[in-house]
Parts: sequence; C-alpha cells; structure tokens
Amino acid sequence: MTRATLAFLAAACASALLVGCATQPVPLQGAYNAITPEQAADGTGLGATVRWGGRIVEVAPEPARTCFQVLSAPLDATGRPRFQGDVAGGRFIACRAGFYDPALFAADREVTFTGRVAGTEQVRIGEYDYRLPRLDADVVYLWPERADVQVIRYDPYPWGPPGWWWW
Repeated sequence: MTRATLAFLAAACASALLVGCATQPVPLQGAYNAITPEQAADGTGLGATVRWGGRIVEVAPEPARTCFQVLSAPLDATGRPRFQGDVAGGRFIACRAGFYDPALFAADREVTFTGRVAGTEQVRIGEYDYRLPRLDADVVYLWPERADVQVIRYDPYPWGPPGWWWW
C-alpha cells in the first residue's frame, strides 16, 4: 500500500469512530418521517410519526396537558436542534399529557419531540395570524444547557509586541 492509501484509510477509520460517538439519546431513537414543520403546516403528513426540535418560545400548561410553542430548527446526528445563524424552520406546537413546569421548560431552552402530526392550529403572534402544525408528542426531551466556553490565549513570551518572534 502507498502512503496516500494508508493516510486515507486512517482518516476513514477516525471518521467512522467519531460518527459512532454521536449517538442519540434512547428516547429519541427510531425511524421517523422526513416531514418538516413547514410541510406539516401546509397539511402534509397528517398522522405521520416525526421527530422535531427547536427552542421553546412559550409553554402553556392546561388541566390535562402542556403545550409548547417552539421555534423549529434542523436536528443534528444526536437529535439536538442545530441553529445556524438567524435561520429557523418556522414554528410548531407540541402537546403532551401531564404538567411540564414552565420554570424548567423556560423560553430559549432546546427541546426535541417525537410524536404524530395531529393537524394545525391558528395562533396570533403580534398582529399576525399564523397556522402552526400541532404535534401530539410521545417524548419531550429537554437538552442540557450549553456551557459558555472562554478561550484564553496563553502567550509564552509576554515581553515585546505580540508575535514578534515570528518576524
């Protein structure tokens, strides 16, 4: 084998190992339809089993269930919402039996749901009327908050202007 072939095989093995590390939490595993909330808002996929996620906008506890209004986002390999810039996939409503505390399920927390598309609901956001898809959720998975990481640059040569040793 040539060096290029060995390097390629080593990179492929490393990639396969890293992909194996990106596993989904057990409650989110399974096969789901590739219907997006935007498609469901148009009436597509009624009754289809889906996995959707995003950031919580509002939580509304009712006597027998709790409904979440969520700003949708695509999911990564683990099933966690992945926000890229200001792009979002619209909104959806997910309802699940029982009480979910709005203090814990607070606005801007990331959440993933699995369940069935149950139709649409008319909601008013500001002065606008929207038709949002409704999901009858089987699983409500609240993701741990992401930690803010600060990167501190260590300068081994604190004297002189920055980077002077490169000149």
